[in-house]
Amino acid sequence: MKTEDQSNKELPYTGLLLNGFLMLAVTLLLLPAAIAAILFLPEGEPGTLQIVSSIIIFIAICILLGGFFTQQPNQARVMIFFGEYRGTIRKTGYYWANPFMTVKSISLRIRNMDVPPIKVNDKVGNPVMIGMVLVWKVDDTYRAIFDIDSDDTGNLSRKGSTTALENFVSIQSDAALREVTGQFAYDNEGTAHDEITLRGGGTEINELLEQKLNERLAMAGIEVVEARLNYLAYAPEIAAVMLRRQQASAIIAAREKIVEGAVSMVKMALNELKEENVVELDEERKATMVSNLLV
Repeated sequence: MKTEDQSNKELPYTGLLLNGFLMLAVTLLLLPAAIAAILFLPEGEPGTLQIVSSIIIFIAICILLGGFFTQQPNQARVMIFFGEYRGTIRKTGYYWANPFMTVKSISLRIRNMDVPPIKVNDKVGNPVMIGMVLVWKVDDTYRAIFDIDSDDTGNLSRKGSTTALENFVSIQSDAALREVTGQFAYDNEGTAHDEITLRGGGTEINELLEQKLNERLAMAGIEVVEARLNYLAYAPEIAAVMLRRQQASAIIAAREKIVEGAVSMVKMALNELKEENVVELDEERKATMVSNLLV
């Protein structure tokens, strides 16, 4: 849930917005009007008034041509009038708006980011290499444009804003990943067996990671669609030691399984002998039989 400080500041644009094809027809009609003002005169010579009128019409045509734009699905345009935010256009199509507006185009499409593995200490202090895949999109165009500082001061180009957003997402993703990793151990070695670990708690870890990322990226008007770990391993300096520890644990577990099986076979044999009345065994003979079966 968004707090008051992270509420959506985006507003719909309510200013002048006309059909682009209609305004294109009007603009094209002004061109012959300007030519007619010079050529078709009663006296055959263009006067000062006619020349001025033609120049004004040509200037008007040039100004009107600056107001056309085409908007595709999942795109938005932030409208700025001499430094004042006037709203955001999300409608698709061919439109004409006030040509004196500064228009900032921003993509609302889903973006994918592969955060490369970083070295982080887990809960018990073991250095691990961990990476993730992040899927995100812009939800609040106001925050994405005005609350994130671009590397190019005052540059409202689409490339500049996109680079600033991607840099912000990359840095905050790194910080969130470090925070989540520090709360869990790599595995259950040295911890409670019912405790969530990085290796075993996939769904829980991903949900917590997504929550932390949403908290950090909401200030930039960004919504996290999905976040999940895609790389997890011990750091190279302890990988060999941890591998030997895992091998030793596997050997111990295998031996425990063998002993468990041997004991169950001895128990089964004694029960079968007793139920079938094959032979009566005293305690000493039972102990000898158990010893032989275990060997």
